[in-house]
Amino acid sequence: MSEPLYDVRTFWELVERRAERSGDRPMLIDEHDRRVTFEEFRRWVERVAAGLHGLGVREGTPVTWQLPTRMETVVASMALSRLGAVQNPIIPIYREREVGFLLRETGARYVLVPGTWRGFDYEAMVRGLAKEMDDPPEVLVTYDWLPEGDPSVLPPPPVAVDADEAPVRWIYSTSGTTSEPKGVRHTDQTLIAGGIGLTIAIEATEHDVGSMPFPYSHIGGPDYLVNILTIGFPLVLLETFVPAEAVRVLRRHGVTMTGGSTAFYTALLAEQRKQPGEPLVPTLRFMSGGGAPKPPEVFYEVKREMGIPVVHGYGMTELPMISQSSPSDSDEQLAFTDGAPVRGAELKVVPPDGGVAPPGVEGEIRMRGPIVFKGYTKPDLTAEAFDDEGYFKTGDLGHIRDDGHVVLSGRIKDIIIRKGENLGVKEIEDLIYQHPKVGDVAVIGLPDRERGERVCAVVETAPGEEPLTLAELQAYCREAGLMIQKVPEQLEVVDAMPRNATLKILKYKLRAALAEKPWPGASA
Repeated sequence: MSEPLYDVRTFWELVERRAERSGDRPMLIDEHDRRVTFEEFRRWVERVAAGLHGLGVREGTPVTWQLPTRMETVVASMALSRLGAVQNPIIPIYREREVGFLLRETGARYVLVPGTWRGFDYEAMVRGLAKEMDDPPEVLVTYDWLPEGDPSVLPPPPVAVDADEAPVRWIYSTSGTTSEPKGVRHTDQTLIAGGIGLTIAIEATEHDVGSMPFPYSHIGGPDYLVNILTIGFPLVLLETFVPAEAVRVLRRHGVTMTGGSTAFYTALLAEQRKQPGEPLVPTLRFMSGGGAPKPPEVFYEVKREMGIPVVHGYGMTELPMISQSSPSDSDEQLAFTDGAPVRGAELKVVPPDGGVAPPGVEGEIRMRGPIVFKGYTKPDLTAEAFDDEGYFKTGDLGHIRDDGHVVLSGRIKDIIIRKGENLGVKEIEDLIYQHPKVGDVAVIGLPDRERGERVCAVVETAPGEEPLTLAELQAYCREAGLMIQKVPEQLEVVDAMPRNATLKILKYKLRAALAEKPWPGASA
C-alpha cells in the first residue's frame, strides 16, 4: 500500500501526484458504468482547463457553477482549480433568491449550468437573473459537454504557498440565521485539511470503493474527493439518489462505504426491509454522513437489520469537518455521539457564563485549526463569528465526553437542519408574514425520522381572514421563488402563540407542544 498524500497544498497537486502513483487505477465510475482512471482524469482536466482558459478564465476569475453530480462536474471543478479560478459551487436545489444573491456577492464572470435538468430550466433562471445585473456573467451550458483545448497553452499552475498565505479559491454558501445566504470563503488548504480529517477517521484504504449519492456542489463534495485522491481508491457517482436504483449501482460496483445524511440511512434501511435476511449491498462495511441529527435508534436498527454500523460525523459549511466517528468505535460511541474531533480540529466548549467547560458540561462548541474557513464575504459577519482566541462560534450546543467524543444537544442559531441542509428560518418567516391571511408566524424544525427535521409553520390568523391552508401556503411559497426545501411541510394554525413578557414568541414551547403530535405526512 502506498503512503497517503497528506502533505499536499493544492487540489491540482493532489490530482497530479495521485495520477503519478495510481494512474491506471479507476478513479470515477458513474451509474451508466462510465469510468476514468486517475491518469485519464488528469489529462481530461488539463484539456478542459485549456478550453476554459481559451474562453477567458484566469487565475482569480470568479466562476459560479450549479451542476449535478457527474464526471463532467468534477472535471470542471478541478479544471478551475488548475487555473486558480475562484469557484462558487451552488447546490442544484437553490433557486432565484439564493442564486441571484451569490452571483452578485461573488461578482461571477462565468456561470456553468446544466440547461434543463430534472424538469427545471437552470439556463433560463440564470439568464433572467443576468438581465437584472449591470455587468452580467457569461452563461455556459455544460451538462454533458465541456470546453476543451490544447494543454500546451496553459500557464504554469498557481504557486502552492503556506496555509497562512493561501488565496481564497472557493466560495460556498450557507443560509445560517439570516434572510440571505452567506458567502463562505475557503482555500484549497482548508478543504483539503477537512477531507484528510475525514479520511483518517473513517479508516479508508486503497481497497475501498466509495460513493457520492449527494450533490458534489455540497461542502461534502471536496471531502470525498480528497478521500479518493489522498488514498487512491475509486468513487461511484450518482447523479440522483433513487434508493432502489442506487442499491443496484452500489451492488454492481462493490461499494464498501457510502454516505449522506440521516435521511440516506433510513432510505437504505427501507430498501433492506424489502429483503430481510439478505445483505442489501454485500460489500458495504459502513454508512457515514452528517449534517443532520442521528437518533440512536437509527444506528441500532441499521446495525441489527443491515449488519453494518452508521459512522456519523459533525461539520458545517464553515468547518467541513469538526468531529467524525470511526468504524472501530464502540456501538455505544457510534449510537450516542458524533465522533471525536478530526485531525487538526481544536475544540472547546463555552458555557453561558464564559470560560471553558470541563468534560460533560454543556456549552457552545467552538473550533479553530487548519480546517476553519477564511471568513465570510461580508467582513462584518466575520468579525461576529470568531471569539478573541480565534475560535469559530458554531452556535451549536453540546459537550465533550471523558472519552473525547462530541455530543450535540441543540442549537443557539435559529436554523432547521433538513436532510443535511441548514435552512435559515428568518427568510421563510419574512415571506409568510406577508401573506394577507397571516397575523403572525413562527417557523420551527420538528424531529422527523426521514428528514432529520421538517419545516413547520405556526401561524396566527389575521383579523377578519379565514385560516390559511397548507396547500395555499405551499403554493404561495413556491410562487415567491422559495427553494422547495424551505417550503413548510406542516402548518399549524393557532389562536395565540406562546410569548414572554416582551411578547417574543417562545419557540421552544411550540416545539415541545408539537413534537409528539401525530403528523399526517409521516411515513408508514
